[in-house]
Amino acid sequence: MRRSTLCWLVILGLVGCARQQPAPPAGGETAVPTARVPEEEVQPAAPRVEEAAASEEVPAAKPVKVLMIIAPDNFRDEELREPRRILQQHGATVVIASTARREYTGMKGMKVTPDLTLKQVNVADYGAIVFIGGVGAKTYWNHPTALQIAKDTVRLKKVLGAICIAPVILANAGVLKGKRATVWSSEAGRLRAKGAIYTGASVEVDGRIITGNGPEAAVKFGHALARTLGLEKE
Repeated sequence: MRRSTLCWLVILGLVGCARQQPAPPAGGETAVPTARVPEEEVQPAAPRVEEAAASEEVPAAKPVKVLMIIAPDNFRDEELREPRRILQQHGATVVIASTARREYTGMKGMKVTPDLTLKQVNVADYGAIVFIGGVGAKTYWNHPTALQIAKDTVRLKKVLGAICIAPVILANAGVLKGKRATVWSSEAGRLRAKGAIYTGASVEVDGRIITGNGPEAAVKFGHALARTLGLEKE
């Protein structure tokens, strides 16, 4: 083969190879081929979670309000003082009511001026209504306003308490019928006569009705009130 013919064949081969090679990227850098990932293997990007907005402030729980009703003089000091102390220690607000807003004296000399009168009482404003005992509590045994307060307390499903001889008020209001209850022992017959189940316990709890039998039960009575109101654990 002539030398000229051989040269043309070499030139033609080089030109063909050049046509098969991809053009290099601008700037003279050699392109690196990228492997193609099958579509089914491509995972969708996780949605972007927005940062939670600043949490709203949770309003503080509304304090429990308890109304304690004392006799116009001769209420029993411990039966007011101890339950009130226990309830206040658990954050409750205690309001005192009686027949008038003047200073009254307990059987042991305690001086108390009520915050409001019985006629001003709105049972719906309170989590519990409590009748305090002492010989003066007889004033309320058949007192129309006191009896209505007891009835309204049960009707509105509030906590109702009475201690010493005050459970007679509840019995006469008709709210102890079929309920376990206690009272100062001399008045047990009055409870039974109105359909109550007299137990003779120092403190008796039947649902939302709590009764105590006298000043020696005042502390236990106060704790029973606090537990029933959800202020104190068992």
